[in-house]
This record gives sequence, structure tokens and C-alpha cells, in this order.
Amino acid sequence: MRLAPNFHQDRVCLNVLAGSKQNAVEIYDAAEGHVLVGLLSKNYPDVASAVADMRDYAAAIDNAVSVGLGAGDPRQSAMVSAIAGQLQPQHVNQVFTGVGASRTLLGQNQTVINGLVSPCGQPGMVKISTGPLSAQAPRGVVPADTAIAMLKDMGADSVKYFSMDGLKYRDEYQAVAEACARHQFWLEPTGGIDLQNFGEILRIALDAGVPRIIPHVYSSIIDKASGQTRPADVRALLAMTKQALS
Repeated sequence: MRLAPNFHQDRVCLNVLAGSKQNAVEIYDAAEGHVLVGLLSKNYPDVASAVADMRDYAAAIDNAVSVGLGAGDPRQSAMVSAIAGQLQPQHVNQVFTGVGASRTLLGQNQTVINGLVSPCGQPGMVKISTGPLSAQAPRGVVPADTAIAMLKDMGADSVKYFSMDGLKYRDEYQAVAEACARHQFWLEPTGGIDLQNFGEILRIALDAGVPRIIPHVYSSIIDKASGQTRPADVRALLAMTKQALS
């Protein structure tokens, strides 16, 4: 697996979706390489077609590919693991219970894997029941510190905090950021992030001392008519990131 030039050095790396291979190249250029391009497993009928298409994306953008579930859909967990094992991408999105399978099939520790946990209404606590079966069961809620320890046990590198609905769960998000800082664990805020709230969401994580942050900015910067992510918005996010880090 080759490493994207910036990903493993950046304190902040954007994660955005691509509507086409050309769009992926435009995004990568707009972000000056400080980006992971999300490709959703849910958009493919099977593993083979996903791997074939994603390899073309990887070749065009220095393998800065993030294999996604698709709106955190736990039913995609096994497919994501299978794709990751063959594709060897830079980044993998997983539900909490899918981390171990993805790490095993990858067979290496360079690819970054997140584990999805969700707000639960209690600062300092998170919902970890995000897997195919556990998402249908009574909520499993544990301290954020415990969730991070469990994610480390399974081979994850970061918390994917979804769905944040922007700043709706600000106090809970801040507590998760502080837990990530305590354990030197990465954080990926996701859900409802746009050009208006991005700066504050990033600042909370930076001020907490999170070592590396991967904000996912999706539908708010996608042109509804074309389905393409707007490169101008990616440039704006990069400018805000540089300002926050300066």
C-alpha cells in the first residue's frame, strides 16, 4: 500500500465524497492533497465491482481513498471489510463491531480504521451498539474512555462520531474530543458539518488536544444538480483549516 503524501503527516485531513473520478481529482487538487476521498460501498452491487472501480480512483489520487459504508449503514460492514482487504486503501470507515474484521483482512497497520460511535444524550458517554445486530438491540452505552480502549483492542485508530447533526450535541462532542486527547486517539466528526459550523467543530477538537482530526463534510458541499462535490467549497474548507492551525 502506498501512502498518500500528506495523510499520515497532517493533524487535520478533510474527508469528502466524490461524484466521479474527475471530481475526485478536482477535490484532491483543491485540497492540495490534504484530503481523503470517500467512496461508498453502498453504491456498488458487489465487492468485485467496487474494488475494480475504486482502484481507478486510487490510481488517480495517490491512493487517498476512504472506503465508506454509506450513511453509517451497518449492513455494509462486511462488504467494507472485504473491499478493504483487496483494495488496501488509506482509510476505512467501520461500525464499532466491524473494526476487527477489517483490520484482520487488511493484514497491516498502516491503513487507518475508524469505529463508529454515536451521541447518546449524556456527555462523557457514547453509544457503541452500531453493528448489524447491535443496532437493532437495546442501546449499548459506555464511557467514551471505555469505547476508545475497546476500539484500540480491535485495531482501530480513531473514533468516528456520527451523527453529530452539526453542533446539536456540542457538549457530548467536546467530551469525546477530550477523551480522544487523553488517549492520543484520532477523532472523525461526522454528520451535518457545513461551511458555517466547520470552524467551530474543528476548533473544539484542536483546543481539546486531539492529535489528529478527520472532519467528514459531505452533503452540504455537494451540488444537488450534478452530484459532484464543489471544489471551491473544498478550497474554502482548506483555508479555514490552515487558519485554525496557524
